[in-house]
Amino acid sequence: MALTIRSTVFILLLVVVLIFGLVIGRQVFQPGDTGKAAPAPELSELNTFVYDQGRVLAEFQLLDESGQPRTRDDLTGRWTFAFIGYTFCPDVCPATLSILRRADALLPPELPQPDYLLISADPERDTPQRLAEYLRFFGEDFSGLTGNMAMLRELAKSLNAVFVHRDVNGTRLVDHSAHVALINPEGEMIAVIQPPHTPEGLAEAFQRIYRWARANQAGAG
Repeated sequence: MALTIRSTVFILLLVVVLIFGLVIGRQVFQPGDTGKAAPAPELSELNTFVYDQGRVLAEFQLLDESGQPRTRDDLTGRWTFAFIGYTFCPDVCPATLSILRRADALLPPELPQPDYLLISADPERDTPQRLAEYLRFFGEDFSGLTGNMAMLRELAKSLNAVFVHRDVNGTRLVDHSAHVALINPEGEMIAVIQPPHTPEGLAEAFQRIYRWARANQAGAG
């Protein structure tokens, strides 16, 4: 009788161990729920806020630095750093664009090459020709948008930015937001990078956001 009880207990323990092993094995070796996206990376140390879902931009019909019409659809298919500014800006704009140019040189070659977009807050003076002359200094990956003031304001608003015109002793100045917005290949704002900016910080933020987005895209597939 005692032998039968011991045998039964041994068999029950063996079954429990096998079941436990199967549960652990499934958790370790089977892929997780691929339909659930990983949360956005926490990049506060890089002055960066990343959205779990991209934010849709305002529709627009504007002109680029070549005088060609551009719409929201033209922002799809690639990554873009967007900045609200103007070519007559005495300090913040040229400094930010220079930092973006230096950040571009720090990106590893295996990452996609982003574009850099200056959205004019001063369209009366920022003609396409003026934009072309100004942006030529920063590189061929830099482009601009100008045109209808109301559309530019709405586009800026959808990028969490604002701008205000004021005259100081007969000189027009434009107060504007100083952050950089990152637009994903779906044409949506996916992150906001606040100043102070550094080339290293911008490059690091882009790498981490890109890898997170790529991992989520692979998981969704």
